Amino acid sequence: MRAWRALLQAHAHVTRVLEADLERAHNLPLASYDVLVQLSEAPDYALRMSELANAVLLSRSGLTRLVDRLVREGLVTRRSCASDARGTLAVLTPQGLDRLRAASGTHLKGVGRHVLSHFSRAEQEQLAALLERLSPPAAPRRGGCGQKA
Repeated sequence: MRAWRALLQAHAHVTRVLEADLERAHNLPLASYDVLVQLSEAPDYALRMSELANAVLLSRSGLTRLVDRLVREGLVTRRSCASDARGTLAVLTPQGLDRLRAASGTHLKGVGRHVLSHFSRAEQEQLAALLERLSPPAAPRRGGCGQKA
């Protein structure tokens, strides 16, 4: 239980400080940053909403509200899937990519300061290997409207 509690406490602490860094420097919540990152790594900067929901740590309804906000800010657009009328894509806009690029330095510095600086390079590798055991295999990203990435 000690390891479990330490993992939960560390996650909560690091998430709070990384969120504060992004909010202070870029007025960008960590969840919004995560959505922008996921879209930036997808083929054509687009993911079905269902795939995006699986990639981020939000409920589907929470993701819908967040994407609505990002659309209002001009960072993301929604697009219908031409090959499947039921599918809706979230698409990163050029403004969203610019905002992500501006915030990524702050985020990466924060990860370095609040996480990586506490471990040697060998410990970082060991920690990554241990934590990867807990993650399910990554599902291949189709991106777009069902095309293989």
